[in-house]
Amino acid sequence: MNPVITIVGRPNVGKSTLFNRLTRSRDALVADFSGLTRDRHYGKGRIGERAFICVDTGGFEPVAKTGIVAEMAKQTKQAVAESDIVIFLVDGRLGMAPQDRVIADFLRKTGRPVILAVNKTEGMQSGVVTADFHELGLGEPFPISSAHGDGVRGLIDDALDSLGIAEPDDEELANDPNRPMKIAVVGRPNVGKSTLLNHILGMKLAITSRKAQTTRHRLLGIHTTDDTQYLFVDTPGFQQKHLNALNKGLNKTVTQVLTEVDVVLFVIEPMKLGDADRKVLKLLSEKTPTILVVNKLDLMGDKGNLLPLIQDFDLEFPFADIVPVSAKKTLNIEELLKTIRKYLPEQPAIYSEDELTDKNERFLASELVREKIFRLSGDEIPYSVAVEIEKFEMVGKLRRIFCAVIVDKESQKPMLIGKGGEKLKQISTEARQDMEKLFGGKVWLETWVKVKGGWADDERALKSLGY
Repeated sequence: MNPVITIVGRPNVGKSTLFNRLTRSRDALVADFSGLTRDRHYGKGRIGERAFICVDTGGFEPVAKTGIVAEMAKQTKQAVAESDIVIFLVDGRLGMAPQDRVIADFLRKTGRPVILAVNKTEGMQSGVVTADFHELGLGEPFPISSAHGDGVRGLIDDALDSLGIAEPDDEELANDPNRPMKIAVVGRPNVGKSTLLNHILGMKLAITSRKAQTTRHRLLGIHTTDDTQYLFVDTPGFQQKHLNALNKGLNKTVTQVLTEVDVVLFVIEPMKLGDADRKVLKLLSEKTPTILVVNKLDLMGDKGNLLPLIQDFDLEFPFADIVPVSAKKTLNIEELLKTIRKYLPEQPAIYSEDELTDKNERFLASELVREKIFRLSGDEIPYSVAVEIEKFEMVGKLRRIFCAVIVDKESQKPMLIGKGGEKLKQISTEARQDMEKLFGGKVWLETWVKVKGGWADDERALKSLGY
């Protein structure tokens, strides 16, 4: 039976926004005034492969005696009694309120496990914003942003870990009819995997360039049609050179993804089978339906060479289907989707129709800056660069983003900044323009360069940068 996580807190601290993010829905009412959610709302949530039931409650005033506020308190107390663990949500921007102390006292008396989450902390220093809430005596406060998604996965992972809910094993996953069916997009570097994903989604989500190693993270892309929801996992190209800690981690990501998906798209260019292609093929399981996607068909002069090429690859691996496409020209994309559909079972949609990814805007902003570095700088710089969003805040409808570009050597800093700062200015301008298209609003972006020697071989540095 799935564990029950109940969200409680005083009015207008962001409970419904958190509920909607966790359940991938808009079932809870959301507005900017208190007392809007009067009844309990139930929804199904999932973090990775662990499922749970989420309960959204009304603004909680435990001491209320009469009227609708008292009824809301009664509903919340019932929800807490039914829960396995409680997330007590407070407002980091407004700070501690007397009502928070009353709710904390009530929760302690229930004996239920409680995690204290400090919401609306985007763009704020976590140590500062959570400091006052230690006095509630409910353990270490957990900073999150339910609106932007910052810290939300870690919060739920902690909640499920504390309940002893382990990740299901492969046999349990295989027998779970409600698990999300995913499609991996794999291949050697620079065959157009991210470009293919972008054209399927109908907008730019995954970053691209002509250089290998542009993609460093696994990225979930969600494409919803009238009868099917496709969950694509874009992966880094499998690395064979310069196997530092970063590249070893990228390869581990590829191999891990291949154990979790239900269909594989093996993307190649229309050229002779090479050692790099064979290296990736060795990672594939014959038990998982694998579709050979011959990309960049538009660049193939003599289409008569296509059949011998396909025959060469077919001798190497038993592909379930073969589909030639041109991601850049959007040729045969619909045929590819029809082919994938044959290997997906009937299943209800997990994400809402307008969701394109499970990544937050902070992550997407950092990736867009890194893309421009790959496209606008020389051959040496991109592979020594990481991007860290140090602050992300909303001021009205304006997104204010403060971005540090990290290089490995002092000598690389002036190369990235350029004469009179022109190179960095161009990178920032083009990244900002793409952010405004993706986010649908104005962006103020500030970037600077700092040196962190050996970061690509430093496990702690890689972890802090999200690798």
